[in-house]
Amino acid sequence: MTPLSSDQAYDFILRNTAIASPSLLPELKLHLATEITPIWEASETALEQANVPPPFWAFAWAGGQALARHVLDSPRERWANRRILDFGAGSGLVGIAAMLAGARLVRAAEIDPVACAAIGLNARLNGVEIELFREDMIDRDPAVDIILVGDMCYEKPLAERLTAWLRIHAGRGIEVLMGDPGRTYKPTHGLALVARYDVPTSLELEDRESREGIVWKLLP
Repeated sequence: MTPLSSDQAYDFILRNTAIASPSLLPELKLHLATEITPIWEASETALEQANVPPPFWAFAWAGGQALARHVLDSPRERWANRRILDFGAGSGLVGIAAMLAGARLVRAAEIDPVACAAIGLNARLNGVEIELFREDMIDRDPAVDIILVGDMCYEKPLAERLTAWLRIHAGRGIEVLMGDPGRTYKPTHGLALVARYDVPTSLELEDRESREGIVWKLLP
């Protein structure tokens, strides 16, 4: 299979999304799917041609929205001059929020090439710059002050591997914040509650009209 080129990825995004604000984040504009089924079907077609992953980046998931809302609601000095890692960045909404909140640098760790293209488009849409890290970040030195993780505990092997890596860095003094709406594989211990948000959601996406997005601080 031939992977999508950058131009093909941009074209795929522009053809299958619309510019919109996530329900909890009116300050942000993102390229988002407005109808779920068409973009999933488009991705299945593209998958046959170029091994494109599912378009998780096209949706503003509840955990990521809660975490981004917390970032924007916090005092600006909380983020000023900080280096931030947005892990599993998807659309880039958490990292974009951190840049708008005054971060010195945001690195977005994302292995999906179409999501990487979406992050670039979304960053420009919001007038910020995001540094992309396109490889698996786990087991690497993040070289940041704060790690932000939005809605990544949906798959057991990934959640367990990610949590173990994050705890190592929490023990080294890096602050780790996780946004989660009650996913199955969220850590069951070593969490401190930071904030709660009621996040409006789509019935098609979450089988309910809202989810409670909780921001946790991960302890060593």
